[in-house]
Amino acid sequence: MAPSIRIDRPTRRRVQKLDHKTRNADLRIRCRVILKVTEGRSRHAAALAVGCAPSTAWWIVDRFLRRGEASLLDGRCENGERKVDEDILEGIWQILTLTPRDHGYSRNCWTLELLARVVGERLSVLISVGHLWKVIRRLRIHWGRPRAVVGCPWKAAKRKRRIAELRSLAEDPPEREAVLYADEVDIHLNPKIGFDWMLPGVQRLVITPGNNEKRYLAGAFDPIRQRMVYVEGFRKSSWLFLSLLKTLVKVYGWARQIHLILDNYSIHKSRLIQAALGALGKIRLHFLPPYCPMENRIEREWLDLHANVTRNHGLGEMWALMEAVHSYLAARYWTYRGLVAP
Repeated sequence: MAPSIRIDRPTRRRVQKLDHKTRNADLRIRCRVILKVTEGRSRHAAALAVGCAPSTAWWIVDRFLRRGEASLLDGRCENGERKVDEDILEGIWQILTLTPRDHGYSRNCWTLELLARVVGERLSVLISVGHLWKVIRRLRIHWGRPRAVVGCPWKAAKRKRRIAELRSLAEDPPEREAVLYADEVDIHLNPKIGFDWMLPGVQRLVITPGNNEKRYLAGAFDPIRQRMVYVEGFRKSSWLFLSLLKTLVKVYGWARQIHLILDNYSIHKSRLIQAALGALGKIRLHFLPPYCPMENRIEREWLDLHANVTRNHGLGEMWALMEAVHSYLAARYWTYRGLVAP
């Protein structure tokens, strides 16, 4: 027969007050189990009422019988100061801004074991791999795939000045003028393979047609009006870009001038485009510094298009894939789809 618990009125009031005021769910369960048992319920009945395992209720009551009210508190409160304080967190952050090679190791990628070793060497703190995993999760450090980039050949000051000018133009365009970001995107019938959630022991299969087929979109994104104007083509050529320019003149007929921010791809600077700009009159091209794709805001929209439509798509016909592309763009933006370019 399990011994019963009898507590005086002041102790009961203190336990009830602790139950009402605490934000710690574990502490709340311990308080309520004790209160239920002191009311005359069995430990099993108290566990059912509180919503914990019966074994937990037995452990709570046994500890209360041995230690009294102090047993309600988390025993780890007596462990002393935390080993990983704000200074250690900042130190781990600084370590991860560099690679293992920068710290004298031959590896280029971090592992938890190697990170724990470097933390011990640089910060003089021994942290287990399991604890370190919790720490980096708290810092919101994630495991991801690096992005390969090519360095811009411009000097840093010149690049920053050019980017600042284009950002200022996009954020505050002159009256009756429109600023858009332009670029092309490739649509492949062979799907882009990407990460996905899968059941244990199961690797998802994506059926591919084998023989690839391509379509190309030339688009212009208006971030202020959330508008996407694009044309579709079978080749990524100056004719495709010229079709986009003609479509923009039609859609933005009200604008005195249309500013296009875009990269330095050759089809944007061809003789055909230079001649067409003179004829169209109201379009002005603003070229980004070389190898600065993330400054082109339409790149983000194309990434979302791939993530929502073309990645792991499994569609066997090009017409079905393009219908999915058009449906996604129409649902996401106010869109204008121009004629198919040759």
